[in-house]
Amino acid sequence: MIRATVTGKIWASRRIDTMPTGGYLEVETETGARLIAFDPLGCAPGEAVLITQGSVAAAYFTDRTAAIDALIIGSIDEETPNKSGKSGKN
Repeated sequence: MIRATVTGKIWASRRIDTMPTGGYLEVETETGARLIAFDPLGCAPGEAVLITQGSVAAAYFTDRTAAIDALIIGSIDEETPNKSGKSGKN
């Protein structure tokens, strides 16, 4: 899984019919990489999210063929400090 922050929405007026309901978001990972992720959850800019990529992301949609390479699978509500008192973030 990849931890990222939503930086904005991507609007697509046309898309293939097999795409499930959801939207596209631009996200920035902790390494500074930016990518477009499919969002079935309704996340907002500034929100911390968890992303999966590749065949795992595409396989999530078992009822249809979806051309998805990056999928938001969770929204991070809070981080719990580890035993050293630091957050789980590197």
